[in-house]
Amino acid sequence: MTTLLDTILLFSLPASGKSETRTFLSTLSPDQCQNDFGMGPTLQLDDWTWAVLIELLNEDYAQLRAGRQTQVADAAEHLFDRLDAAHLKVGMHDVMGDVPHRIRRRVAQAIQTDARHELDLLNRTCGQDPTGKTIVIEAARGGANGSAFPLIPPYGYATAFQHLDPAILERASVLYVWVDPAESRRKNIERGLPGPEGQASILNHSVPMEVMLGQYGCDDMGYLLEQSDRPGCIRADRIVIEDGLYKTRSFYLPAARFDNRKDLTSFIRKPQAQWQPTEIRAMYDGLRSAFDTLRQAQGVR
Repeated sequence: MTTLLDTILLFSLPASGKSETRTFLSTLSPDQCQNDFGMGPTLQLDDWTWAVLIELLNEDYAQLRAGRQTQVADAAEHLFDRLDAAHLKVGMHDVMGDVPHRIRRRVAQAIQTDARHELDLLNRTCGQDPTGKTIVIEAARGGANGSAFPLIPPYGYATAFQHLDPAILERASVLYVWVDPAESRRKNIERGLPGPEGQASILNHSVPMEVMLGQYGCDDMGYLLEQSDRPGCIRADRIVIEDGLYKTRSFYLPAARFDNRKDLTSFIRKPQAQWQPTEIRAMYDGLRSAFDTLRQAQGVR
């Protein structure tokens, strides 16, 4: 039996179709996952944004692999402590430690329900045996509109690869949802429009335009693919500790583009009962082509 894809880094600019792709993958049968996409049932993680939160993602990934869950009385305070620890890991100040206690408690009370929901969701994910499953990690990275390459840290995917745990890099493949920045901005506005009930869902939200231009006006995925010395792979050079010594190690991550420049994903924001067979087939075929590329590249690590 063909080895299943272990970990997928689902990357793209905002509004390019990452969340819709995750939703679509979650609707596939086990046979479809295995036979047509080379995946097991998916376990999904979302890093939010930038280097500090990649450190949280590294922790979540390690917990999922180990099957560890977190039991705390106060989910918001736990989140604050994790954020401070992650800031320190990337050489930044632990800002939550400077917040006066009364203000910190008021903020904790305000976000307690959301923090508990997210912690419960993470615990449910980490409580599942990852054997035979595929971990899908979603993230967006970019740089300012008109930036030259290589992008300067903390911008771009190159920086993300410098912070992702080697345990992720040695197992992961990259699925890039491909749209150009102008299309990303258009879809970002479109997905922020309220639905029939006037309320936004997780698939119906938008990023402010100043952020879209200042942080996601371009990205370096194409540049990284062009610079790699192995076709179909992204190369990430990292300094690692092996046998007590610092060494440079090159990680080669198989990478494929899911071409969404002609919008294949927006229909997924509708209730599933309204999905049309032609829309489902176009999405299925486009994804299958990208996954075929990833499966073929597994032997070139």
